[in-house]
Amino acid sequence: MRSVTAIRESYATAKAALRERFNIPSKAAPLLNALAKLTDATLVELWDRHEFTNEVLLAAVGGYGRGELYPSSDIDLLILLPDQPSPALLEKLEIFVGELWDIGLEVGHSVRTIADCLNEAERDITVQTALLETRVLVGDSERFAEFMDTVHRHIDPKEFFDAKLIEQQARYGKFQNATYKLEPNIKEAPGGLRDLHLIGWIAASQRLGRDWHALAALGMLTHEENQKLCEAERVLRTYRIALHWRARRREDRILFDYQHPLAKEFGFDDLSAAGRITQRASEALMAEYYLAARIVTQLVPVLVQALRARIFSFIGRQTIQICNDFQIRDDLLEITDPALFERKPESILALFLHFEQRREARDIAPETLRALWHARHKIDDDFLANPHNRQLFIALFREPRGLTRILRRMNQYGVLGRYIPEFGDIVGRMQHDLFHVYTVDEHTLMVLRNVRRFAVPAFTHEYPLCSRLLEEFERPEVLYLAALFHDIGKGRGGDHSQLGAAITRTWVDAHPLPADDRDLIVWLVTHHLTMSSIAQKQDVYDPDVIAEFAALVKDQRHLNALYLLTVADIRGTSPKVWNAWKAKLLEDLFKGTARYLNSQNITAHSWLNERQDEALRLLRLYGFREDAHQPFWKLLDTVYFLRHDARDIAWHTRVLLNRMNADEPTVKAKLSESGEGLQVVVYTLDQPDLFAQICSFFERAGYSIFDAHIHTTTHGYALDTFYVFIPDGLGTSYRDLINYVEYELAQRILKKLPLQAAPTARLSRQQKHFPVQTHVQIRADEKGKYYILSIVAGDRPGLLSTIARILASNRIEIQSAKIMTLGERAEDNFLISGSVLGDERARLQIENDLLQALSPQN
Repeated sequence: MRSVTAIRESYATAKAALRERFNIPSKAAPLLNALAKLTDATLVELWDRHEFTNEVLLAAVGGYGRGELYPSSDIDLLILLPDQPSPALLEKLEIFVGELWDIGLEVGHSVRTIADCLNEAERDITVQTALLETRVLVGDSERFAEFMDTVHRHIDPKEFFDAKLIEQQARYGKFQNATYKLEPNIKEAPGGLRDLHLIGWIAASQRLGRDWHALAALGMLTHEENQKLCEAERVLRTYRIALHWRARRREDRILFDYQHPLAKEFGFDDLSAAGRITQRASEALMAEYYLAARIVTQLVPVLVQALRARIFSFIGRQTIQICNDFQIRDDLLEITDPALFERKPESILALFLHFEQRREARDIAPETLRALWHARHKIDDDFLANPHNRQLFIALFREPRGLTRILRRMNQYGVLGRYIPEFGDIVGRMQHDLFHVYTVDEHTLMVLRNVRRFAVPAFTHEYPLCSRLLEEFERPEVLYLAALFHDIGKGRGGDHSQLGAAITRTWVDAHPLPADDRDLIVWLVTHHLTMSSIAQKQDVYDPDVIAEFAALVKDQRHLNALYLLTVADIRGTSPKVWNAWKAKLLEDLFKGTARYLNSQNITAHSWLNERQDEALRLLRLYGFREDAHQPFWKLLDTVYFLRHDARDIAWHTRVLLNRMNADEPTVKAKLSESGEGLQVVVYTLDQPDLFAQICSFFERAGYSIFDAHIHTTTHGYALDTFYVFIPDGLGTSYRDLINYVEYELAQRILKKLPLQAAPTARLSRQQKHFPVQTHVQIRADEKGKYYILSIVAGDRPGLLSTIARILASNRIEIQSAKIMTLGERAEDNFLISGSVLGDERARLQIENDLLQALSPQN
């Protein structure tokens, strides 16, 4: 009899040998069974050392009970006791369990009698599930068979089915849209291994077998479907095995850290053309994953409905006849002829139109989904050229409800990508821009969902302006189609907006749409990034910026459409990208442009007068007399009034009127007008490094600057306004934060403390694997008065203060700063001035200094 130490060494050696034997990823799936068998033998040997009686059973449960064991998964065990276990038996079992850990097995175990098992199963659906996957390792086989019979008798298939479906929906809620995230969870996300397990559990509750071949033998799967599911399962299993080996722990997320090395292990290579990478190896790896997940999401619902039909009897089934080809039976939309789609391919689009129109249809019947999946090849050139099909497709976008749901279904079953082949090219395409967190197709459908959400009365409180604009928008299908096509040019090299516009032009011209609507859709695809760029990179309160943007949009309909698409687009990139400040900038740009379009003979002078009048109105609300502002305003030039809105002008006047010539710095803060973060004004005698000092203070406090207005009064005082975001989790009230900022920042400026080095931080995982290439450019503005410094770099602590120090060392003054952070990517623009900028050689040297300081290696 071998010692525990010998067994531990033998197990470790055998496990390492299995890794070597199955080191080719495509052959990894058999490893699951091999690891399970190795573990079986080890457990049995340990068990036998204690000479337990035959009435004590050792059984594998959960995934291990299925005969599958991943390299870093827990080993779930059930020790089934006699009805009256003796203290000596329990003591021996405690020693046995301790030995399991001694040999390096990560064990999850339960020690129960049969009565305990049944009681626990009655209270907990997860216990029922685990018991269904129980496999005996050691003990009386007849007693185990009786135990399993008892378990099945105590499980109500209907209740179990309903409970597992509720469990699945809860998981879907937790992992919402996670299938097409760029770092998906291969086990829990929709389309993952857990969905495959669901079918096995429901089938096991009815004793139908545990694999796809058994279900195929019962007629629940066709031969093709069986093959597709087996292949999808193989891909998901092998990816999960490779993840466990690579991470050296239980890791079910395909993180960026692992994507490239896994791609190389699986034999994928970068694809290049014309000297540039057209597809990364990691993108090819992820495309295979997304394809497998899509097959699972296509076929698992069909199997769920087929199992439902076996479990539940439908007496007196209600049928609503829609037409000769379609009917609704028991709340499910179905075709009347299984061969309908093969015989009349145009019925494919008619199915989705009926599903939109008929509210009484809860879902599409499983056999109809199956027929649809098998008939998708019928969407060929003749189908696309058929005018009737083109009319049906456009009709989908004119229905008042259900568009997002049916487009997701069309994408899920491959219909959308076949009807618009260019859309098929972006399905499962990754985006390594560090602010999109979804694949291109998933992002596109989320943008379309966001536009549709503006039309739902229940959500009008979220974005009242957007909801009002959409309600008043004639033929909103224009917006929905623009959302569907806005990113269709991605992955083709070059400017995706221009490439997408060309694709869109060809498509819309072939469909029954008014000429003006076709032009508007193409225009929206061309300019879908323009409004966001202007709002975040330029001064939305500058009349010249407004006038230039108004010249682009030309009329209110174009402006409304672009605003709605822009809000929906930004919100569809990532939960972290959209914030209240961006919402305010966009809304202010929209309102300013709308006012410009609807006004006659508007000039910078009239704009200035109206802004000052509004500021005076606000001051009167605080009890200021008519002329109280004049001493302070005499210190401000026209540029100040054009760069600040009326609310800021009034606030500055209120807090600085009695401090116009103060010797000490004045720092005042308040909650931002956007409702998110702080607005901070700094007023002090101008001094070198002031901007760098302020940036350094905010960065070291952990606050993010996302906008700054820099101004110098006519008597030499700096009047700088900063908008800063306060991260969650600081555990401090806003009043305390305001007090802290006002006192500490004023003290730092007063004492003229030396500039501290920028805080160091390790690159994020995203930047490490998909680094942002740093770009720096200095160019003269259109008026020739100032220069514009544009910087693109990976965001990191100390970025702004680093930039400010280099500019200060060259005696360059910052007039304004627009700070845009898109996930891990910073795109910052500064309006700067300084005599050195007139020298081209000096400008190039400053660009180089910034490039060296901001590159990832620094």
